[in-house]
Amino acid sequence: MSGKVGKSVSEWIDPDDAPPWPDEVFDRAEFAIGGTVIRPATGTLTKPGRPRSAAPKQQVSIRLDPDVLEGLRALGQGWQGRMNEALREWLAKR
Repeated sequence: MSGKVGKSVSEWIDPDDAPPWPDEVFDRAEFAIGGTVIRPATGTLTKPGRPRSAAPKQQVSIRLDPDVLEGLRALGQGWQGRMNEALREWLAKR
């Protein structure tokens, strides 16, 4: 790609159009007056996500021959996980 990419222009959104906050959000919110916290926040405003793994996968960068990569991608969604499993099996046999 050549040339400069222009700045994106964001459209102004009227804050009055935002959906109302449910009572549960206010129940968890921090209340402060003049920078002095009257009641600290409790919990979180986001839903809990998936629990953290004890052994998270690590991102790496490798170079593969085009035909190998094409063959792996042809396996469909989840091909990276299947490649990981194939490498694990290969290591176990060594």
